[in-house]
Amino acid sequence: MSPTMRSAMNSPANSGFSDTPRFMKILRILLSLVLAMSLNATVAAETDSADVQPYRPVTAYYTLDAGSSSIVDTYLTPLRYSGWSVGFGYDRWQAFKRSPEDWLMNLRLNVNVDRDENLTGNATMWNLGLAFSWGMYRRWTLHSLGGITVGAGPRARIDVGCLYTSRNGNNPASAKASATVDASAYVARKFTLWGKTMGLRYTTSLPLAGAFFSPDYGELYYEIWMGNHSGLSHVAWWGNYFRWNNDLMADIRFGGTVLTFGYRCDLLSTKVSHINTRIVRHAFVFGIGGEWISMYPGRRLSADTKIISAF
Repeated sequence: MSPTMRSAMNSPANSGFSDTPRFMKILRILLSLVLAMSLNATVAAETDSADVQPYRPVTAYYTLDAGSSSIVDTYLTPLRYSGWSVGFGYDRWQAFKRSPEDWLMNLRLNVNVDRDENLTGNATMWNLGLAFSWGMYRRWTLHSLGGITVGAGPRARIDVGCLYTSRNGNNPASAKASATVDASAYVARKFTLWGKTMGLRYTTSLPLAGAFFSPDYGELYYEIWMGNHSGLSHVAWWGNYFRWNNDLMADIRFGGTVLTFGYRCDLLSTKVSHINTRIVRHAFVFGIGGEWISMYPGRRLSADTKIISAF
């Protein structure tokens, strides 16, 4: 090889080929640093966002209730039946995601079974009912009254059920179904007694408008099954559909567990198509619940984290 070619190969213009591995190594290091900084920034942003957003604990109760019931349904019989009632309930409360200090949401599910007899005790009527509702409350804290919390708002509710008596041959059952928008309200108060955190709350609701199912007087369900569907749905208002639900409950905290007990009264009264229905329940309620916060694994609450509870 000539000295000229040897000089050209060793010239600075061609030295970059020998430095390519070093350049790629430096590039990988720079990219790794940029990626690490981006990840740290993302984690920091998420942490800051988590610190800014308040935590909204869920307060939930599982309840059992037992008491008395009274039923009149003139589609089945003009007589009044009375007996016992049992039920199961799920009650979930949580501050709303938007404006959590001002708004509260509540989900409720109740299943009830009634067994009633007529005055002579020779006929039995069974009643199975399922109620599902979801409501929102605008709440206020009355500091001048010792921190009492009050709330009011709308509630959407669906009820389905069925009355059954074997005494009737042609019409042994009476189906019940309704969908309403209710006005609901509550009052709650927390206090400390005997070293335990306790609470009292009263909730009530009344229907404003909706629709409910009812056949004509004497109309057989066989006729409905055969295609006679006219006049089965009726507009619900206080003149033909009235329902009033009341709960008075007390809570006692034992660490993270809440023991709840109280009184429940449910009243339903309908009058349409010459059919009168009246169902009244009085029950003692006993249940267990708690309050918990959903968090990412490994994340802890800081000292300045804001927690907004349901009550």
